[in-house]
Amino acid sequence: MKKRKVSDIQSVIMTVLSLMTVITSISMGLLLYNRYEMAMRQNEVRNTQNLMESTVNSMEQYLKNMRQISDTVTYNIIQAFDVSSPEFNQQLSFLYDFNKDKIQSIALYDMEGNLIVAEPVTLQKDGIEVLWQSWFENAAEEIENMHFSTPHMQNLFQDDAKSYHWVISLSRAVDGIDGDRPENGILLVDMKYSFIEEMMNQVNDQNRGRYYYVCDGEGNLIYHPYANEISNGLFEEDFSIVCSNEDGVYKNLRSPSGDKQTAIVSTISYTGWKMVGIVKQDIRTDSREQFRIYMVIVVIMLIMMLLLVNRIVSKRISSPILKLDASVRAYEAGEKPDIYIGGSYEIRHLGKSVQHSYEEIERLMKEIVKQQNERRKSELAALQSQINPHFLYNTLESITWMVEANKNQDAVFMISELAKLFRISLSRGKTIISIEDELKHCKNYMNIQKYRYKERFVTEYDVSEEIYPFCTVKLILQPILENAIYYGVGNMDEDDQPKIIVKGWKDDAEIYLSVTDNGMGMRHEDVENILKDNQKGPKHGSGVGLINVHTRIQLMFGNKYGLIVESEPDEGTTVTIHLPAVPYTKENCEVLETPGKPVRKEGES
Repeated sequence: MKKRKVSDIQSVIMTVLSLMTVITSISMGLLLYNRYEMAMRQNEVRNTQNLMESTVNSMEQYLKNMRQISDTVTYNIIQAFDVSSPEFNQQLSFLYDFNKDKIQSIALYDMEGNLIVAEPVTLQKDGIEVLWQSWFENAAEEIENMHFSTPHMQNLFQDDAKSYHWVISLSRAVDGIDGDRPENGILLVDMKYSFIEEMMNQVNDQNRGRYYYVCDGEGNLIYHPYANEISNGLFEEDFSIVCSNEDGVYKNLRSPSGDKQTAIVSTISYTGWKMVGIVKQDIRTDSREQFRIYMVIVVIMLIMMLLLVNRIVSKRISSPILKLDASVRAYEAGEKPDIYIGGSYEIRHLGKSVQHSYEEIERLMKEIVKQQNERRKSELAALQSQINPHFLYNTLESITWMVEANKNQDAVFMISELAKLFRISLSRGKTIISIEDELKHCKNYMNIQKYRYKERFVTEYDVSEEIYPFCTVKLILQPILENAIYYGVGNMDEDDQPKIIVKGWKDDAEIYLSVTDNGMGMRHEDVENILKDNQKGPKHGSGVGLINVHTRIQLMFGNKYGLIVESEPDEGTTVTIHLPAVPYTKENCEVLETPGKPVRKEGES
């Protein structure tokens, strides 16, 4: 049954994909085969012709303006005013200023090539012979016509900026008046080549894959987008089409490099210039290229169809798995969603198994937490029981000694102090008390010990009141003080000035309590092992008490906290208690008394 279902699914997928491939191939093939070639050829030729027509019109309008400027200078200035009169220069200057965005300069020469006037006013360069320049010769030979030159660099006039300007020269023969006699001359209007270049650059930038250039009827180049490459021999252009053909569309031509191309030729009025549009082979298509494009389109369409089918099928198969994965991820992130159970039989079975596993894991985790809490409580109780009997034994021993010595008042005082001590020790069964109460317990204990040791040592307190309202584990100072007395200053001579100093301070979110004595101290190896539960450290007497205090602090606040022991032989010992700065509030006490709950230190939000 399972094998048959798998085969059925594969058969359906293969059948659907095959049908879609055949239908798409036939449909797209018939459509593209009948329409693509004709449409592409017509569109490319039409678009190129339209763009060329627009560009030719713009250029003809520009050249017409140049002719009008030439006519204005000829008929309204040269023939209307005396060349030497101020009005002549004034009118010429006004005309230049009005059109200086299009023309570079206006100059009038006599038939011997001498400069009569120029605008803008400037000096002609030394050694310039205009009689042999083509624009002058053409104008002098054909007096009745206007002549447009090819682009060239203007080299007639001095330029303080020492810049060079590319121009197209419009020249013509003119008749003027100089005083009482007529004066013949040549009018030169230098048009700015940049105007034509900018116009043609815009056309070529907008049409990738085809380009346009302008030349005169003899094939002399006016503008070409690859002019620099042509001059450097990196590009070749066949100008014979311009010289031997009229306006029109010429297909299936060969470029100098051997590539097929289509050329469109259009004449620009007034000048005899011709604009040529070249359409490269990679834009237009023949039957072979069209078939290649057709096949690419078919393949793309087939891939799109197959991707769509695969998406539908894969989504149908994978959707239940994704939903199951999302519910598992949500569960792992700490949420408690219902594990998704749906889809096929296998996925439903997997969802039920995961759900059952999580339920079992949660049950086991609760049981482990419960066991850990019970273990922690038992450990705290055991540690407490290790400390309290030891302390009580030492205290009762001191009271017994006083009674035997008939020091009844001292014994009464010690019993009173012991009662206060137990009142704080009991703390209504709580483990967490304030640092202020722990210090009271510490002072009561030291008062008892002073009687026993007959004031042989001095106890000093340097505890900042800032730390009083913070939490601590009860009975952590007493075992340290006991060590300081028994193994530090208890057996010292009064001449050695035995002293115990209790300090307390706050550093940011941390609290430190230290007990320092100037007793005999310890060896370095003893210091390294005193807080370790092994046989190397000195565990006689209250050595066990230090380990218990260290363990209790870490059980309550974490391994970051506890005791720090520093000692040097014959110099003394300092035991520092490191605690977090947890304010002594009812809420914090309840949290600390309940294992597993987080507590906030001072300054935490």
